[in-house]
Amino acid sequence: MSRKILIVEDDASTSAYLAKGLAEAGHAIEACADGRDGLFLASEGIFDLIIADRMLPGLDGLSMVSAIRAAGIATPVLILSALAAVDDRVDGLKAGADDYLCKPFSFAELSARIEAMLRRSDRAATEPQKTKLSVGDLEIDLLARAVSRAGRSIPLGAREFNLLEFLARHAGQVVTRTMMLEKIWNYHFDPGSNVVDVHIGRLRRKLEEGFPTPILHTVRGAGYRLAVEG
Repeated sequence: MSRKILIVEDDASTSAYLAKGLAEAGHAIEACADGRDGLFLASEGIFDLIIADRMLPGLDGLSMVSAIRAAGIATPVLILSALAAVDDRVDGLKAGADDYLCKPFSFAELSARIEAMLRRSDRAATEPQKTKLSVGDLEIDLLARAVSRAGRSIPLGAREFNLLEFLARHAGQVVTRTMMLEKIWNYHFDPGSNVVDVHIGRLRRKLEEGFPTPILHTVRGAGYRLAVEG
């Protein structure tokens, strides 16, 4: 199936090589050589996949991907880079890329990764999106951003709601402080504050005050778990 693919690569020979191979595979290709141009084109929302170099003029690849995600654009992104250290790959994925392939690369591997990314994207597009989450007698309406427990409405602030949604999507699992800092506060480091613990304390009081059983549990030395126990 033909897909529309955006290539953001400032090396002319690499860009031409990618465009030729992908076009021969039946895809429609558009290319640019600048991160700012890549962000502008990606923002149109017309591409099925984006391939981006990491070291780009105008706007580097990671900043471009971060801006794409901040704009709510879910187009799959594959980062191509000569920076191959583990930390470099981790930084690329944390910025919002779906995959990271190091240069030099095999075109066969690139094609296989593209096919896998497109399959995941197709499945996500066809799967019905949940609009409600529940954990025991706790109900979360994601569209209305409303929370209730045993039928009683529980008013939450925006950050509290986001935190509860994240915990509910991992119901029964231990969620670490690091996971919450990255997802809710967008910190990719520990700022050394007790911001998570303060918000968890407030959220726990609202979820449990007046109810006979706890639902938000502290897992000592590990994190927190939203679950009905006992």
